[in-house]
Amino acid sequence: MGMEVGSSGGQMSSPNIVPMIDILLVLIIIFMVITPLTPKGLDTLVPQPSPKDQQVNQEQLNKTVVVQVAMGGRLKINNENANWETLGPRMETIFKDRAEKVAFVKGDNDVLFMDVARAIDIMKEAGIDKVGLITAKLEAGQ
Repeated sequence: MGMEVGSSGGQMSSPNIVPMIDILLVLIIIFMVITPLTPKGLDTLVPQPSPKDQQVNQEQLNKTVVVQVAMGGRLKINNENANWETLGPRMETIFKDRAEKVAFVKGDNDVLFMDVARAIDIMKEAGIDKVGLITAKLEAGQ
């Protein structure tokens, strides 16, 4: 509290707001620093269905890599059986000569998201830049 001495009858108290402004400025700086550090989710791509009248490009199908996660932790890479230990090295060999490193993950309806996230994590460690998700509706063309 500050105090003013005036000529009109005595002492008069007034609040000193300078320390309050200092505290508010420090809080603003703290919140500005903390805000960019908020956690982010997984960056994913969702492929868009092609129009029904468009022909399927065979070359594009050969380049597409789909990792299917089934119940019980079973994996398939383009309909070839795989397991969790060989997923990373297999992805590295598939994508070592490719310039565009895009793959897709397809999970069964009843599979745990933990297994899908594990597959995405292994694929990112193998050097795949973009990982997309395929859903049953998307596969049906809806």
